[in-house]
Amino acid sequence: MDEKGRYDWRSVDQLLDQIANRGHQAILRWHDTYVGKPTGVPEVIQRMDGYQETIGLSEGKKTRFPDWSFPPWRAFVLDFFTRFAERCDRDPRLAFLQVGFGLWAEYHIDDGPMELGKTFPDRSFQETFAKHLSQVFHVTPWMISVDAAGVHAPYGGNPELAKLPFGLFDDSINHRQHREENEPNWDLLGRERWKMAPTGGEFSFFEPQDQEEALAPNGPHGIPFAEQAKRFHISFLIGDDQPRFQEPEVIRAASLSCGYRFRVVQLLVGLDHVEVTIRNDGIAPIYYDAYPAIGGIRSGKSLKGLLPGESILFRIPALGEAATLSIECDRMVRGQQIQFDADLK
Repeated sequence: MDEKGRYDWRSVDQLLDQIANRGHQAILRWHDTYVGKPTGVPEVIQRMDGYQETIGLSEGKKTRFPDWSFPPWRAFVLDFFTRFAERCDRDPRLAFLQVGFGLWAEYHIDDGPMELGKTFPDRSFQETFAKHLSQVFHVTPWMISVDAAGVHAPYGGNPELAKLPFGLFDDSINHRQHREENEPNWDLLGRERWKMAPTGGEFSFFEPQDQEEALAPNGPHGIPFAEQAKRFHISFLIGDDQPRFQEPEVIRAASLSCGYRFRVVQLLVGLDHVEVTIRNDGIAPIYYDAYPAIGGIRSGKSLKGLLPGESILFRIPALGEAATLSIECDRMVRGQQIQFDADLK
């Protein structure tokens, strides 16, 4: 943002274009605090009278923390997400959005100067922020870290916030103490949230084996990845180190064990219509509208929200025997398609 409050989105568009050109979509996480780096606070705000950042050691590195006591900074954060939603809420290049505060936007400052209302937003602003996101994002799902279950955040035990359509991400999905340390946070924030918003995260970096054996048959600590993914109904996981440790077919199999997986279990062709029954054999629903289509003619019903193990019958006008079945979604980029299994006799 420049001196006159104008935003320059070119770096965002370049990133989204690069990813879309590879036939993929982005999952963006915006952060304002990063170990060993300056804050993400615009310079025009940093130069205002009364703004005072905190400099402290985090993981042994000199790190700067925003001044959450400063009203113009809090106002900017809300305005930023308003502007971003205006641009990208319906952008097919964007899959999901991760948001949060503290180190890496992971809702914690485990190592560093943690002070509510100063280096970390107070609970009141956090609540305002969550409600604001639910108002400005109408299509793109947004997610918060499971660390938001702590007493420094307003989510635990708050029925009003529990109604908001946020998903969850876990930055250490497979570490040794996950069941004791992370899983209670999932329970507190709502273990069933996956039914309305995506869940995901990344492999742990606590121990070298967490990355090296993430996709080993029994994982690094006795739990296979597919089993862990199913327990939390995850749609994605960051696994950027995995090409160092596993062959592509292993990574692909792990990917296919996440999210939705559609199977056509019945297809009946009539004189003027086709009836198609589709079941979700995956571990989570699809979070965007996706329509079965015959020869490009879409069904009036969507697969969005179809839960694992459930089926839907679609009735679609027929266009002749040569017409083909597809699943169409306006949230895809060029080159993408929603594939499906078929179990027909």
